[in-house]
Amino acid sequence: MNGLMVKVIGFAALLMVATIAVVKYMHVDLSDPVNMITMIGAAAIAFLSAGVAAKYISQMKTDTASGKLADENWDGIGEYKNELPAGWAYTFLAVFIWSLWYGLIGYPVTAYSQVGEYNKETAEYNKKFAKTFANVADEQLLEMGESIYLVQCAPCHGNTGDGNNNQAQDLTKRMSKEQVLAVIKNGQNQLGYPMGAMPPGMASGEVAEKIAEWIASGAKGTPPAEFTVCASCHGADGKGNNGMSPNIVAYDQTLMKHVLEQGKSGIIGQMPAFKGRFIPVQEKALTRYLQSLAN
Repeated sequence: MNGLMVKVIGFAALLMVATIAVVKYMHVDLSDPVNMITMIGAAAIAFLSAGVAAKYISQMKTDTASGKLADENWDGIGEYKNELPAGWAYTFLAVFIWSLWYGLIGYPVTAYSQVGEYNKETAEYNKKFAKTFANVADEQLLEMGESIYLVQCAPCHGNTGDGNNNQAQDLTKRMSKEQVLAVIKNGQNQLGYPMGAMPPGMASGEVAEKIAEWIASGAKGTPPAEFTVCASCHGADGKGNNGMSPNIVAYDQTLMKHVLEQGKSGIIGQMPAFKGRFIPVQEKALTRYLQSLAN
C-alpha cells in the first residue's frame, strides 16, 4: 500500500471520527431512520471525498498537458482548447435537472416556509387552547386576562391600568370627560365598526359638556336629552347598538376585538394592532380583566 493510499484512508477515518463526535455531542438518536440515513450519507461523503481527492492527486503526479493552445496568452501562460470533460458536463446537466424537479415538483419553494410552519403550529395550539378553556370559570378567566394584560398592555397603561400618570389611556374608567369632548369635536374613525365614521362637530358648547359629563360618569342615571344625538348610533344606553358602533359606557368584547385588530391613536403614540395575536377566549379574558379594573 503506497503512502498516498494510507493518507487517503487516514483522511476518511478522520472525517468519520469527526462525524461520530458531532453525533455524540448533539445526542443524535440513531434509532430514528432519518438520522441513520443521514449518518450513512455522511460516511459515504467522507469516503467519496477521500477517494476523489486520491484519484486526482495521483493523476496530477503522472498526467501531462496535451492539446492545442489558444492563440491568446497572459504573460506566457496559455489555455488549452480541450473539450469539456463529458463526465463533468453530464453531472452538471443532471444536477440542473434535479434542481428543477426539487424546486418545482419534489419540494416546491412555495410549499414550505418557517413562518408557515410556525403559523400552522400556532393555529393547532390555539385550537387546543380554545377547547381546553371553552367553559372557563370567571376566576380563571380573570387570571388569564391579568397575565395577558401584564405582558401586552401594562408597559404603556401601567400595572394597575391607571395610564402611567396620564401617559396612556386610563383603563380604570371607560372614557374621561376630556376624551369624550375630543371625540365629539374631532370625530372618530379608527376602529372599523359597521356604522362607519363618526363625523366631527356632532355637538358643541353646553350640549357637548352635558353629554361628556354623563358618559364620563359611567352613564349613571338618566341620560340627558342632548344624548339623543349620540343614541342613533351608540344606542339609548350608550352600549353600542349591538356591536354596530363602540360601547362608550363600558369595555365589552366587541370593543376589545376592534381595538386589538385596528390599533388606536393614543396620548404617547399609536397603539399597534394585535390582529391575529389572540383567540376569542383570550379577548374575552382581557375584556373581563379590564372590566374588573373599571369596577
